Amino acid sequence: MSFELISKYGEHEQVVYCRDERCGLKAIIAIHNTTLGPALGGTRMWNYASDEEALIDVLRLSKGMTYKAAAAGLNLGGGKAVIIGDPKKQKTESLFRTFGAFVNSLKGKYVTAEDVGTSVRDMEYVYMETPYVTGIPVALGGSGDPSPYTAHGVLMGIKATVKKKLGADSLSGVRFSVQGLGNVGRNLTKYLTQEGAEVVATDIDPEVCKRASEEFGVQIVAPDQILQQEVDVFAPCALGAVVNDQTIDQLNCKAVAGGANNVLSEEKHGRALMELGILYAPDYVINAGGLMNVFVELEGYTEQRAVEKTNKVYDNLMTVFDIAESKGVPTFEAANLLAEQRIAEIAHLRSRAHGREARQYSTLDQMTKRHD
Repeated sequence: MSFELISKYGEHEQVVYCRDERCGLKAIIAIHNTTLGPALGGTRMWNYASDEEALIDVLRLSKGMTYKAAAAGLNLGGGKAVIIGDPKKQKTESLFRTFGAFVNSLKGKYVTAEDVGTSVRDMEYVYMETPYVTGIPVALGGSGDPSPYTAHGVLMGIKATVKKKLGADSLSGVRFSVQGLGNVGRNLTKYLTQEGAEVVATDIDPEVCKRASEEFGVQIVAPDQILQQEVDVFAPCALGAVVNDQTIDQLNCKAVAGGANNVLSEEKHGRALMELGILYAPDYVINAGGLMNVFVELEGYTEQRAVEKTNKVYDNLMTVFDIAESKGVPTFEAANLLAEQRIAEIAHLRSRAHGREARQYSTLDQMTKRHD
């Protein structure tokens, strides 16, 4: 069944199962494509219902990282990892250091970072066993938590979406619904309210909702009521596949633009959004800010360069909208065309050029020196 799933969700270069009974580690690393550079993608810790569900998630996420890096113009490939377990109960130093040893065994082909359910502290444990990790504490030469930069990139993408759909240069008075108030959703909500936007939000954690209401003054609704809110922009910032057969008719918005990965359950839902007149900001284009931030970390981190990099999400998304309009295709198809064209062009270039390995992995040498 695993080989059938791997084939279904893309031509992955490598899928690694990581298991250590002593510390309770059960993880999967998926490397989708390294044409543009080493595969970089975060490690998600989640209490999956089954191993198959975890495999499907990591396959989808790793492919999305390939396209995210390509569309963002970064010299990185796509990879992702998932740890099967409850992040509130099963985290230990031993678990993350053991996972770090598995990452290290791949010799830089895969570079990890934090993601849903993992933190800067967790990556510090991983760093004890391998240099191939980003998003580590500033004191260790890293950039810390990338989620504020992911949220900043989403904000820039939202501005492009609002400009394209509403013709507005300001978010003041624009109404948003934010689904999920985790690290990215919370930061995005803060940025939106600072821009003068009206925000209604939700999260499965009542305490998180309470804090957001008190800190940002946003309206809170129950999780099962967020899709029906009459808004200009729906911003999904939780788990993926939120636009599906059951939910698409509930949407009451003019655009979908948020920080979640794999927002569309299937490609047909992207076409359906287009038919409904709802502008969709492809997830891996709009939420590339975190990846941009850790890419800057690989080259030598400064906050100014990270902000400059994430500002480019606006232009990248406008390019996607222009391609979609000129070709008459849904925006997700336009984003795929942009990413696939770059991958094909660089693959051709490298097939003819010398010194590919030296250029492609020079940043990994810097990571190794930082670790030593």
